[in-house]
Amino acid sequence: MVSNGIDRLGFLIHDVQRLMRKRFEARASGLGLSSAQWRLLVRVAKEDGVAQARLAELLEIEPISVSRLVDRMEEGGWIERRPDATDRRVRMIFLTPKASEAYAVIKSIAGEVYEESLVGVKPEARRVLIEGLEAMVRNLTDDETPSIEKVKTTEGTAA
Repeated sequence: MVSNGIDRLGFLIHDVQRLMRKRFEARASGLGLSSAQWRLLVRVAKEDGVAQARLAELLEIEPISVSRLVDRMEEGGWIERRPDATDRRVRMIFLTPKASEAYAVIKSIAGEVYEESLVGVKPEARRVLIEGLEAMVRNLTDDETPSIEKVKTTEGTAA
């Protein structure tokens, strides 16, 4: 059976993610945040004013774990909680200026790691890689299972 590497796809994606995270964490270690804290900071930067419960969903961790994480980050001056304007039971999470500065550093480090990971990959191959991964995300989001007919239709129109 010829697989064209498809049988290794999951392992390759996992390995690339693990190696990129490891390199990123080594470079970002001087800023004093754990991997979980970096992930939370990035999520809040992308969605400033996010509800704490939504953060748990985005980070795929239990709400109590997010609460503890937010507690530590708030104590460190990285984020702040504010009550929601329409529902005081809901706590919204915002970056502090300290976290905004760190986020700029994070983006720079991440950009360096991305570029290092793509050395030797031609621009057209990079574009195809990103498009392929984006399609995979769309296909797997919200239990959306593409049918064979849908895939064939998409492939037939992508010429």
